[in-house]
Amino acid sequence: MTGLPTVANLINGEWLRSDHERIVHHKFTGEPIAVAYDATTDMVADAVSVAHAASRSPLDPLERFEILRAVAGAIAENREQLAIDVVRESGFSLKDCLGDTDRAVQTMLTSAEEAKRIDGAVVPIQAAPGFAHRLAFTIRQPVGVVGAITPFNSPLNTVAHKIGPALAAGNAAVVKPSPFTPIAAAALCRMLLEAGLPAGLIGLVLGPGETIGRALVEDERVDFVTFTGSTATGKSISASLGMRRATMECGNVSATIVCRDANVVSAAQQCARGAFRKSGQVCTSVQRLYVHADVMDEFLDGLVAAASKLVVGDPEDPRTDIGPMISEAAAQRAEEWVDAAVEQGARVVAGGKRSGPVMTPTILVDVPSRARVLCEEAFAPVVSVVPFEDFDAAIDAVNDTPFGLQAGIFTRDLDSALTAARRLRVGGVVVNSPSSTRADLMPYGGVKDSGYGVEGPRYAIREMTEERLVLIEPAGSR
Repeated sequence: MTGLPTVANLINGEWLRSDHERIVHHKFTGEPIAVAYDATTDMVADAVSVAHAASRSPLDPLERFEILRAVAGAIAENREQLAIDVVRESGFSLKDCLGDTDRAVQTMLTSAEEAKRIDGAVVPIQAAPGFAHRLAFTIRQPVGVVGAITPFNSPLNTVAHKIGPALAAGNAAVVKPSPFTPIAAAALCRMLLEAGLPAGLIGLVLGPGETIGRALVEDERVDFVTFTGSTATGKSISASLGMRRATMECGNVSATIVCRDANVVSAAQQCARGAFRKSGQVCTSVQRLYVHADVMDEFLDGLVAAASKLVVGDPEDPRTDIGPMISEAAAQRAEEWVDAAVEQGARVVAGGKRSGPVMTPTILVDVPSRARVLCEEAFAPVVSVVPFEDFDAAIDAVNDTPFGLQAGIFTRDLDSALTAARRLRVGGVVVNSPSSTRADLMPYGGVKDSGYGVEGPRYAIREMTEERLVLIEPAGSR
């Protein structure tokens, strides 16, 4: 389509088109907003070839720091336009997208700072018999080429979480964003080039995961894969990697426990935000709430009241809290799950209505234990509230899922908080905040079917480097 902005593939500093056009739509109005050009598998191979060659000459840590710091500044300078671009391609509210843009600044700044802090350790080798005159220490070296596959639900900051640490560690990176949301990823790559990053160290390939993502993953010159997306896709990627390393950040059915001694008013307000922001399309969105029976009525009233105050509609309107889901098909699926739960005996106490891609914040009670909204990742603005009387049973219920990304608990009791921290089998336990709470510098990753490996710049850099032992015997020491 003529007259629309274009998004092309980035290979060796050149923006390349193909014959495969894809229209990027405004997720609320449905209007075309850009034309993206899907890569071919040959283009993926070219991008990896360039990255592989460039990775043999890594930048010095200070150079990495200066480039990533400059990009953080560029994101801050272009904050409003970047946020609007993400609103249009993702459907998330302007409030959320401004917040994500600010987070991307911090992600790149933290990556820049960590580029100067990559260190090893002295090994006390002298204590080993026959090694008294030797010296041993470890160093960390870049893995080489990082392939980054990112989802639609954080088109700028999640890309920053992959590219920032990869470059800070001294690697080259090739990123494949979601076909729904290529605009922000291309903008970030452009900023990197403008900040002075050598062209070969960053590549961008566009297109669907089943072809372009697969081609990237199956190229054995890609030394490390960092992926955020569904568990099914994560398992498929892992099966194809062989001995190559990866970080997999996959799905979850996130839960939060509200104890009898909790600050119920605060918990209800926070859980409404944690369940419904970005239309619930976040891996850690609150999907299951286990609430002590003694405070169930008070909490539910507060949750319904908080949900009713959320403004649903045009995501470009500064007043809007909840915009559309990523597609009408996604919203229709969520509606079907809610209807199925109701047919099984659940009750809708708020929301439950859909108009095109927009679904109102939905609160369910009396949900059967095997209903899909309680057992599978909804990825929608739907939360189920389940009463409990026994704290141990509530923890068992949270654990009764194949997933384990992050969980929350509201309590004033230290013993309850520590018990939850020890017994909840998840990657992170958040006390007096919902499961959706995240700071970009913290370690973030799951267990079980939620994946493996850790994100957060400092921790991702360790994942994306190889630890190498150096053992020295001074000449003439014998």
